[in-house]
Amino acid sequence: MSRPLENLIYELTKLPGVGDKSAERILYYILEQDKEEARGLAKAIVDAAENIEECSICHNFTDDDPCDICTDESRDRTTICVVERPRDVASMEKTNSYHGLYHVLHGTVQPTRGIFPSDLRFASLVKRVKDGGIKEVIIATNPTTDGDTTAMYIQEALKDTGVLMTRIAHGIPVGGNLEYYDELTIETALKNRVSY
Repeated sequence: MSRPLENLIYELTKLPGVGDKSAERILYYILEQDKEEARGLAKAIVDAAENIEECSICHNFTDDDPCDICTDESRDRTTICVVERPRDVASMEKTNSYHGLYHVLHGTVQPTRGIFPSDLRFASLVKRVKDGGIKEVIIATNPTTDGDTTAMYIQEALKDTGVLMTRIAHGIPVGGNLEYYDELTIETALKNRVSY
């Protein structure tokens, strides 16, 4: 295989979930398109890499600083939803059910791997809350060990601020069948049950 093809496969395998075989499929798909399509893809990647930055307020990815969410006056400015990654903001926004502000940590606290709150966007979260006007912080970290650890650190960091701290519910998804879930998932769903 020629050097340019090997280089492209190597670069594609750096993407999450893309192994050698997937990289080859993508490579051949690109090569089978006309050159304008390939240039368009390359230009879009370069454009995103050069023009997307972190919002100075919420740390979501944006091409304007501050981002559209932070500057949208129609949003509930008394609530901040804390998420692990920018893609979590996108997932929340697709539901069209949350209309407050966000704070992106860019990771999770993992002391065993040397990742602490000081390595994430914790300080700016605490500052936003202490600056006033925030009544509720919704902790929307994933229901994983790292997500739970991060949630505990958030709770500890904000405990003296007087804001209401809530956590998104975890448990059985809509359309789920109990027989397919492990004990911890069922136990969590039971603990987080609601009136009916």
